[in-house]
Amino acid sequence: MRRWLAMTAAAALIVAAFVSLTPPQRADAAAPGPKDAIAVLFSYTWNRIAQECETTLGPAGYGYVQTSPPQEHAMVPAEGNPWWIYYQPVSYKLESRMGTEAEFKSMVQRCNAAGVGVIVDAVINHMSGQTNGGTGWAGTQFQHYDYPGLYNSSDFHSCRRDIDTYSNRDTVQNCNLVNLSDLDTSKASVQQTIADYLNRLADIGVKGFRFDAVKHISASDMSGIWNRVTKKNELYLVQEVIRAAGEPIQPEEYTSFGDVHEFAYARKLKEAFGGSRIDWLISGAGIGGTWAGFLQQDDAAVFVDNHDTERNGETLSYKNGKSYDLAQTFTLAWPYGSPSIHSGYEFSNDKQPPALTANGRVVDPAPGQNGWTFKHAQNDIKNMVGFRVATYGTDVVNKWTSADGSALAFGRGSKGFIAINNGSGDVQREFTTSLADGIYYNVIKATKTGNVWSGATVTVAGGKFTATVAGKDAIALHADARVTLGCTDSAAPSVPANVKATADGTTVTVSWTASTDDCGVAGYDVVRTGGTGGSVTKTVTGTQLADSGLAQSTSYSYTVRAKDTSAKTSAASTAASATTGTG
Repeated sequence: MRRWLAMTAAAALIVAAFVSLTPPQRADAAAPGPKDAIAVLFSYTWNRIAQECETTLGPAGYGYVQTSPPQEHAMVPAEGNPWWIYYQPVSYKLESRMGTEAEFKSMVQRCNAAGVGVIVDAVINHMSGQTNGGTGWAGTQFQHYDYPGLYNSSDFHSCRRDIDTYSNRDTVQNCNLVNLSDLDTSKASVQQTIADYLNRLADIGVKGFRFDAVKHISASDMSGIWNRVTKKNELYLVQEVIRAAGEPIQPEEYTSFGDVHEFAYARKLKEAFGGSRIDWLISGAGIGGTWAGFLQQDDAAVFVDNHDTERNGETLSYKNGKSYDLAQTFTLAWPYGSPSIHSGYEFSNDKQPPALTANGRVVDPAPGQNGWTFKHAQNDIKNMVGFRVATYGTDVVNKWTSADGSALAFGRGSKGFIAINNGSGDVQREFTTSLADGIYYNVIKATKTGNVWSGATVTVAGGKFTATVAGKDAIALHADARVTLGCTDSAAPSVPANVKATADGTTVTVSWTASTDDCGVAGYDVVRTGGTGGSVTKTVTGTQLADSGLAQSTSYSYTVRAKDTSAKTSAASTAASATTGTG
């Protein structure tokens, strides 16, 4: 799926005479194939990132972890030292409020050992936005256009005013972005200083970069910088170029260097999962490179939100609850671009920094503390990373959408299947799948400890399975999360006995005696008849079902079938009936 292509001569950019005329190689020549999911641990300390690589990211199948900018940054106490100080470099020392250089190097080593490459968010377009200068985190004293040992006034563009229009290319790429001192990236010495910083990070063991604010660097300047990176064909590169209609600078200008964020994708996800219909996301060939105005599949990096858009409301965010989680689920299941999973902290205003110690360092994140979301480690999201790995390289098949457009489903060849319900009510139906017959764990609900799965299962038989997808929920099955047999299964389970149905208001509780099976019972299908909804099947793993939200004063009948680990199903039990009350 990822590229191994060098830029063709026809597409090569004209670069300055001091730069080699060899076209720049694609940055992701050593991209990870199926492990293309990136955990973006925004504001996380280096020590905590190392721990997450070892305990969560590596085992889950993430290919990369993206850090916040690691270089020394400005301090702005008058503003409360907001999160955005990371994006105001004052030196290229690897000292920041996320940790020390020694901690950074240890993190890179530990993540590499866990099979997770570190991507650094690299700020190369500009330096600080402090008009009167100041002192950086590590003690560096600087002025707005003077950074001792790095850059002096001659190394910055002469415009030195804020960008006041995005319709003029020169203004966008030569003037200041919100007062951030704009580097003259056309200068050979500036290009080399930037490349020296990137080369040092690569020598430490960093496996890729996210280039911030690339829209404000010309493509020819980018070529000059990238040609000076000695390990460029071993590195993954993703670039921030915000797409906006009618502007002269578009993401396609930068695809010869590496992937580019497709912001339009995130906006469409907000429109879908923040609204009433999601069916159009998979209509025709589906969202992605076939859509007019989108980057092609092999050039795109996608996300549901990032550190900017979760604050400015451009996209969904953790504040959207289950709709946000379902958008992440869809992104990891749908084969378009390389996905980034944003994981930050809760905030009440757009400047709010993370929890800080008395000396201003970020408090080591911990689940359930100080508002850290740990979205990357949330059970359904991390398990969907495994779904992405298991279904790599497969086509979309067996598409289905509900009549009201609030639910969709699709398969990924014979390796996976997903159903997503963004509506409020249950969706109960028989799905068609290309998965092999057997019992699969629903990885949205099931848990994985080491290599052992446990929890909710779904039985596929004859290319079909029946399931209920609750409102704002999903079911995801894949070939690497399948119940395996430890014996030769010779018979179906015994028929469930002693089935009882007891009504309490509009809830009927059905219970029964456990069935037996030579290889173990995997679950039970409980079939309800009565009322106006026709026959409804619900699947449980225990020996009791609480069927709630039923019509008042209505008689319902229930039968139970047991199923084993090889998808053999018992005969139906004797029926049990109950009549609901009035409330």
